[in-house]
Amino acid sequence: MSPLEVAGLVAAIAFAVLVVAMALPILKLRHTVDAATRAMSDVADQTGPILTQVNGTIGNVNTALVQVHTSLDGVNLQLARLDAITNNVQHISTNVANLSTVVSAAAANPLVKVAALGYGVRKAAANRRQSDEDKAVRSELRRQRKVRRSS
Repeated sequence: MSPLEVAGLVAAIAFAVLVVAMALPILKLRHTVDAATRAMSDVADQTGPILTQVNGTIGNVNTALVQVHTSLDGVNLQLARLDAITNNVQHISTNVANLSTVVSAAAANPLVKVAALGYGVRKAAANRRQSDEDKAVRSELRRQRKVRRSS
């Protein structure tokens, strides 16, 4: 064997050892890649039903939002009606206040006159009684003076 053949044989053996040395990490890497592939497959299998449930939930939320929007439209309509009723009540209360003022003014004038007449009558009756009492006291005093003079 020539030195060239020996060098070729050594190179071939070194290459074979290198291939064997590299084969073990590559085989281990293949197992890791297989495990990652299985994990991704499991995630994909579980994600599908979850996404279906999420789509169903979003559909239910959209339905609920439509119902809430419809309810709010109804509430806004009722509030508009209530606003109209409130405005009408305000006009009615203003009219009643004005009518009350008119009736009060119309009724107050004769009532004031009646009250003044009643006061005047009472005052005149009190003055007359006072005058009668004064006359009675004066006449009693005169009578007592006469009796004293006579005695």
